[in-house]
Amino acid sequence: MTRQKYSIFSLLRNAVSRNENWQQAWRSPAPRKKYDALIVGGGGHGLATAYYLAKEHGMRNVAVLEKGWIGGGNTGRNTTIVRSNYLWTEAALLYEKSLKLWEGLSRDLNYNVMFSQRGVYNLGHSLQDMRDIERRVGANRLDGIDAEVVTPEQIKAAIPMINTSPRVRYPILGASLQRRGGVARHDAVAWGFARAADALGVDIIQQCEVTGIYRDHGRVTGVETRRGRIEADRVGVVVAGHASVLAGMAGLRLPLESHPLQAYVSEPLKPVLDTVVMSGAVHGYISQSDKGELVIGAGIDAYNGYGQRGSFHTIEHAMQAIIELFPAFSRVRMLRQWGGIVDVSPDACPIIGKTPVQGLYFNCGWGTGGFKATPGSGWAFAHTIARDEPHDLNAPFSLERFTTGALIDEHGAAAVAH
Repeated sequence: MTRQKYSIFSLLRNAVSRNENWQQAWRSPAPRKKYDALIVGGGGHGLATAYYLAKEHGMRNVAVLEKGWIGGGNTGRNTTIVRSNYLWTEAALLYEKSLKLWEGLSRDLNYNVMFSQRGVYNLGHSLQDMRDIERRVGANRLDGIDAEVVTPEQIKAAIPMINTSPRVRYPILGASLQRRGGVARHDAVAWGFARAADALGVDIIQQCEVTGIYRDHGRVTGVETRRGRIEADRVGVVVAGHASVLAGMAGLRLPLESHPLQAYVSEPLKPVLDTVVMSGAVHGYISQSDKGELVIGAGIDAYNGYGQRGSFHTIEHAMQAIIELFPAFSRVRMLRQWGGIVDVSPDACPIIGKTPVQGLYFNCGWGTGGFKATPGSGWAFAHTIARDEPHDLNAPFSLERFTTGALIDEHGAAAVAH
């Protein structure tokens, strides 16, 4: 039988089997009474943390507690951009660690996360934009991170559809380009980490919302869930926009604000855009998915909240920006719109580390840059939980920096980064 005939036969056989003989990607065990470590949050960061706890530190008696289903939270509600060209060394090295893990992640997990290094352009529309771009590119190069400044002519040659006319409201004066940046498939990242962690013995427990955190004499002893109490000496909380809610259960107050962040996809098109284009000035960014959809995003909604829809004027503003950059897209119909929840810290950088409660660790405050950091965040957070001390990469991102004043201001480099 030829390979082609075998593939057709296999497809037909599985089509009528109702998936009865398909192996589950991961187990669905009942929670045990006690674990060595609990990871609260079954998104990309939480699953990556559990995976690296098992793989790098030999901790197998670990459970991931997810209030919904794997891939149903912010991991599946972002625009999947991956890059590491941040301004300050502390942030740039953390994101660069993540980017290096991205480059081998499909092989490491034995699961195709569809990481595509198609390059990321950050546009400049004013002299100040270009000064900031040149400064950031110089800083990246000093840190050993690939970055370059490109002219409008180079941008037009690489992206023929983009409008580089000097007579528009926000003319393109140049851009930074990170060629190693790109996109990945968000749900595949969650599924890949979940399957790999499960294979190492980690329990992945869905529909298990945490409703309380137990403490005794200043240290964590476990959590209360919708499925009962679960004890553990170490609890890592990675719940994206709801970090403040979980912190409140432990009597902590975090310097975070939660906002809706919207994204949109168009009807599928033939390949027209083979890179990622971002603009902080006009607050829009765009790429094309492997299915042909234009994936579009904007800045955060100004109000605080946990809604996953967002406001119409933000949609309108983002569409105006994209149409100015790509006039031909004005005839494309939008397919759907959704929102995620981002928790933003005062310096636009995450909190990754210990808390005043012994054995309780938080990974939060990623703002709009969480997806790109998924593997690096999990790798560093796993080190922190396993050894009860931060790795050099995440040591600068401790909670204490908000009292010492050692902030890492990445508002400019974060911009509309996702």
